[in-house]
Amino acid sequence: MPETRKESWQFGFMMCFGMVLVMTLYNLYINDMLSTITFTEGTFNFLTAFVIAFMLDMFVVSPYAKKTAGKAVGHTGNKVYMILAVSTCMVIGMAFFMSIYGLITAYMHTGFQSGSILLDYLNVFGKNFVMALPLQIVVMGPLVRYLFTNFIKTNAEAKEV
Repeated sequence: MPETRKESWQFGFMMCFGMVLVMTLYNLYINDMLSTITFTEGTFNFLTAFVIAFMLDMFVVSPYAKKTAGKAVGHTGNKVYMILAVSTCMVIGMAFFMSIYGLITAYMHTGFQSGSILLDYLNVFGKNFVMALPLQIVVMGPLVRYLFTNFIKTNAEAKEV
């Protein structure tokens, strides 16, 4: 999809924005905080999570996810396999790191949930992964690829002509 560094940043920005927005609302919902958090707190929470997620996406997770997916799919040439492999690797990596962020923020607000940090982390990771994988593959991935292809790529190609 993205062919240049600028396009990679644009694509990553769009994907991160959508995923973080939905996952923030999801986490507020499952923690029964939608009715207790103010709009300002929610916006601050979203923006903080977005900045962290975007930096993780661009500099940590994406390079490794693409390498891992490339090795897993090999040289089949099938674009769908590559998209699914990259999406799955991205979700695993982002859920891993963003669950750490979620656990830290949860501890700051409510304290420890169980006697074990590992159990709390696995609980958060599991809930995030179960939501993020279908969200990425079924909703956000196709939506962002469509928007990117029809608006960002089209505008870039029009400027070149």
